[in-house]
Formats: sequence, C-alpha cells, structure tokens
Amino acid sequence: MITHPTAAELTQALSAVEAGPPDDPRAAFIARVADNARATLEREAALGPAAEAAAIERLRALLTLDADFEALNAELCARLADGRLAPLEPAVLAHLKASVIDQIAIDQPGYSGLAALEALGSL
Repeated sequence: MITHPTAAELTQALSAVEAGPPDDPRAAFIARVADNARATLEREAALGPAAEAAAIERLRALLTLDADFEALNAELCARLADGRLAPLEPAVLAHLKASVIDQIAIDQPGYSGLAALEALGSL
C-alpha cells in the first residue's frame, strides 16, 4: 500500500498553511488543496482502520503468518521478490485488488471507476 504522505505528514503540512487574501488565485488554490487534504484525513480516520484490519486478515491467511500490518506487507513483498509467491496467484491478486479499492476509496472517492472496481472486488 502507498504509505506516504502519512496522516501525520498531512496534518503537519496543513498546520503550515496560512490563509491568503480572498482575491488571490494562488491562495484560493492552496485553500482548495488544504480542504482536499483535510477531507482525505477524515476519510483515512473513518475508513483506514477497517481497510488495514481487512488487509491484515487477508495477509495472515495468504502468508500463514501472525504479525502486524507492516511485517505482513514486508513479508508479502519479500516472497514476491524471491519467487516464493507468484504475483498472478489468485489469492495474491484478490488481496492486491481489495487493497487498491480500499485505498482509492480513501484517496479518490470521486474516481469514476470506483464502483466498477468495487464490483470487481467481489468476484
């Protein structure tokens, strides 16, 4: 999964945003970016824990390993890199597809293909 920018990094960046003059196009653009970042943080707080829990469950079943998300994800990468796990294995593809759908729901919920991806995720 994409891990950057983290929620903490976004929060820190938002704390540095200062409001500019209302008629300044650059300030208006920065305000829109900040609003989008705040909305992403809200979605991450609302959806992120369930997405991570689901990923942990999938990875534990796939890898037959009991560990936290970071360790499981690192192990998945290691097994894919050294060939112990085939990237086109149906369980791997199902995990990756579900992870991508969860991340898009957080990062880009207005993505026009999200509903189609969610339908594919149930296959």
